[in-house]
Amino acid sequence: MDTERVAVPAIGPDLAAACPSLAAGTTADAVAGAVPAFVAWPASTEEAAGLLRAAARAGLAVVPRGAGTGFGWGSPPSRCDLVVDLSSMDQVIEHGAGDLVVRVQAGLTIGALAAALAAAGQELALDVPAEATVGGVVATGTTGPRRLRYGSPRDLLLGLTVVRADGTIAHSGGKVVKNVAGYDIGKLFCGSHGTLGLITEATFRLHPRPGAVAWVTAEFFGASGAGASGAGASGAGDPGAGVAAASAAVAAAANSALVPSAVELDWPGGTPPSRRPLRVGVLLEGTPSGVAERAERMSELLTFAGGGPVSVSDAAPPRWGALPAGATVVRMSFWVSALDAVLAALLAAGESAGVRPAVTGAAGAGALYACLDPDTPDEDAARFVTALRERIAGLSPGAPRGSVAVLAGPPPVLAAAGAYRDVPGAALMRAVRDQFDPGRRMFPGRFNFAGGE
Repeated sequence: MDTERVAVPAIGPDLAAACPSLAAGTTADAVAGAVPAFVAWPASTEEAAGLLRAAARAGLAVVPRGAGTGFGWGSPPSRCDLVVDLSSMDQVIEHGAGDLVVRVQAGLTIGALAAALAAAGQELALDVPAEATVGGVVATGTTGPRRLRYGSPRDLLLGLTVVRADGTIAHSGGKVVKNVAGYDIGKLFCGSHGTLGLITEATFRLHPRPGAVAWVTAEFFGASGAGASGAGASGAGDPGAGVAAASAAVAAAANSALVPSAVELDWPGGTPPSRRPLRVGVLLEGTPSGVAERAERMSELLTFAGGGPVSVSDAAPPRWGALPAGATVVRMSFWVSALDAVLAALLAAGESAGVRPAVTGAAGAGALYACLDPDTPDEDAARFVTALRERIAGLSPGAPRGSVAVLAGPPPVLAAAGAYRDVPGAALMRAVRDQFDPGRRMFPGRFNFAGGE
């Protein structure tokens, strides 16, 4: 898309009075093709609040920016007048090592935070890119394989400081000064993608770094015979006994008494399903002796489920927790008990659209990512997303609904299929947005599910 500068009133002096680090936007600051009129780098929560008050008086559309690692996720903004860059707010404010708690500014990168915590033998148990910022991780809800044991950012978050669209500073949780109207701000802002306000500080619960780790992996090969069950299997062809066996292995591992930290599924794309091995990977953490014993027992569990060969390593398997660059990435969320049917639905959707996506993700926690090759024609990618949504929505009457979202993709695919459509709880999300940002000025257009943002 060609970049296009958004015209705004001449309010630069008002913005600069609130935040001296202000500059005109350039093409390097463009968000999905829209060049903002201004970019600001606040150095504190108070500066950010003054900046948003000035922006509110002028009716500017505001887009928060961390490292930009999640900027391309979801729908592009419908307006972008002011980009608020948090990179100047990059300090560890307080680290209570004895209490396993840390309070940081939102612009601090995950890599810098990890380095600061390592000296105390502690970590923030989120598998996310080192270059991502704390605020960006919370705002996007980014998580990785270990979400099975430790949860997502909202589960590790103890407190949050935010600036609302009108410039009001609000606090929630640990180190709290006040809350707002009974809302749990921390929970609401996780995954809000900058649409509710600006995150400036976060307080997290930490965990000790494990003394030992082991990755136990097994391959499950597709074969003729009984395949995945469920309504999603209709029209998919036989997905193979390997799909059913791998699904059973994921459930058995995730629910075992061996306390896995992660249960991942990795399924390469491009080749016929019957020739694609499904790899199930299990991460175990703990003491050296305990991990060794649990790894042996996990190997037996995966072998009994039909996996083979089984390997144990102290290094992560290739592509563990990683998504391919440049691909159209489609996220599926579901109950683990529906994994078998979800994989069958994915195969059927791929067959109907003529694509064979690679599949990876925290299957044990009910999350998978279907990744289409960058060379996939836009119309095929859009057909795949549409077909997948239809099949996931109709897995079985009375079953908990899954959801399908396009995290990244070319503009034509997002325009045709939409990043979000029939999202469970969409009406509630709109109602919350009305309370926090009635003018729809914070990252407008980010969510485009059915019925409007």
